[in-house]
Amino acid sequence: MNEDCTHEQAALADAVREVGRLNAALDAHAIVAVTDARGVILRVNDKFCAVSRYAREELVGRTHRVVCSGRHPEGFFADMWRCIARGQVWNGEICNRAKDGALYWVSTTIVPFLGADGRPEQYVAIRTDITQRKQAEEEAQRMAFFDPLTGLPNRRLMQDRLQQLLGQARRPGQAGALVLIDLDNFKEVNDTLGHGQGDALLRLVAQRLLSCVRHSDTVARLGGDEFVLLLGDLGPDLPAATLRAADLGEKLRRILEQPYFLDGGRVHAALSAGVVLLQGGEERADEVLKQADMALYKAKGAGGNQVCFFDPALQADVNARAGLLADLRQAQARGELQLYFQPIVQAERQVSGFEALLRWVHPVRGLVSPAEFIPLAEQSGLILPIGQWVLDQACAQLARWARGPATRAWTLAVNVSARQFRDQGFVPSVQRALARSGADPHRLRLELTESMLHEDLDATIARVAALRRLGVRFALDDFGTGYSSLSYLKRLPLDQLKIDKSFVAEITRNRDDAAIARTIVSLARSLRLRVVAEGVETEGQFAFLRRIGCHGYQGYLFAAPRPLRDAMRSAGVAPEALQWLDGAAAPPS
Repeated sequence: MNEDCTHEQAALADAVREVGRLNAALDAHAIVAVTDARGVILRVNDKFCAVSRYAREELVGRTHRVVCSGRHPEGFFADMWRCIARGQVWNGEICNRAKDGALYWVSTTIVPFLGADGRPEQYVAIRTDITQRKQAEEEAQRMAFFDPLTGLPNRRLMQDRLQQLLGQARRPGQAGALVLIDLDNFKEVNDTLGHGQGDALLRLVAQRLLSCVRHSDTVARLGGDEFVLLLGDLGPDLPAATLRAADLGEKLRRILEQPYFLDGGRVHAALSAGVVLLQGGEERADEVLKQADMALYKAKGAGGNQVCFFDPALQADVNARAGLLADLRQAQARGELQLYFQPIVQAERQVSGFEALLRWVHPVRGLVSPAEFIPLAEQSGLILPIGQWVLDQACAQLARWARGPATRAWTLAVNVSARQFRDQGFVPSVQRALARSGADPHRLRLELTESMLHEDLDATIARVAALRRLGVRFALDDFGTGYSSLSYLKRLPLDQLKIDKSFVAEITRNRDDAAIARTIVSLARSLRLRVVAEGVETEGQFAFLRRIGCHGYQGYLFAAPRPLRDAMRSAGVAPEALQWLDGAAAPPS
């Protein structure tokens, strides 16, 4: 009997020690609290006190509201209580607030202890501190969904919120808007003050944008100097939403055009914005963004510092442009590009050369205006292969002219686009065209415009000088219509100035135009440059220009731009000069 008692006592002692070890292990790892059926805390372990920063006596007798953070939505704890009140175990993650105000996260398991009636008498809550994991998750989410420079939502999060806004806008009375914003002169800030100051400017812009919208709206940064505003609940219908969006757009414009003060000094950075209204449609997010981009492009094209709304007509314009671009990509391969020629004559009306002008003869569209397709070629980059083709054709024609006694002294002028000229491969491309054709470089004249000289003048001079060393000559086209500066005229190794046709048109009736023409001729004479007048259409204009000492003349008075043979015939070129133009016949010895 005594022996049995001894065994029972030993077993009980072992069990107590085992429970003690389990409790010690649990206390070392977990935050433990025991509450009564009402949730009043009966016991807590040391870990609870350490993590919550509360003393045990500050916790016992109170409910867990003492550590409530307020971070969870309504109904979160109500759902939890419904679960455990039914005697079921509840698992979840809870954000609590410590006594010092710091937030901490716990992974929680609450186990009900049931009484004889099957109802919970007590609850044991066992929690694990997961604050570091949650912080790491939040940081990962921040990096994935927020712009690190401004703290604004990035493109990824913006796309998600745009989907939500489109869903809301489909409901009656829930019109919204998307605003795409671009800074007008951000590149200048980066180039002149450095990228650090550019980043500082973007942060200030983000703050101003946030100050203009409601907490329910979204301000996002797409990258660079592009921002997006997502605006919900603008009114019951499109007219009301349009008015509110217009008011906001004007507010944005006024606030963003105010000066910014950076370490580099006082900076201005106005906005251009494109607005798309959203209501009831089935538009996709990518479509809405494209529409906003069209409206933004329109605002930029109007000079910037403007807010433009998307118009369905813009979509038609974009579709037409896309169709034209698709055809232009095939035009060279299909042989639709042609060179037209307009003669340049001397005072005695004798042809001294021609200007080669690119034309596109489309099988359906007919003759497409250069004003339509040249800008498109520049924007798309097609101007580079097209420009090379023009140079090849022009040099080949010069080589053919060199075989004829009546044509071998002619020059040929070729217009060079800004995109083409600034390309690093431009000088080699001219060298290749000359080498392939065997043309005399001294007979090739490349025409530049004043607008091309405003950016990186040193690089421009270097390219011109490199080709001048080969013998190529240069003319400054449309002189007087851009920002004319004697400094670049002095530095550029030019051969010729061309008086723009806008001055020639009224030269016999407008004293100012006449004075400008005289000044250009006088300036050219001082700089030892030749002068060619463009757009000569009347005998009166021709006579005036001859009187003031112009060297060359070009215009409809002598011939319109036409295919070469037609242009030569209309210019009165001798018939025998036409017979070897295509290289089929050799010139007489």
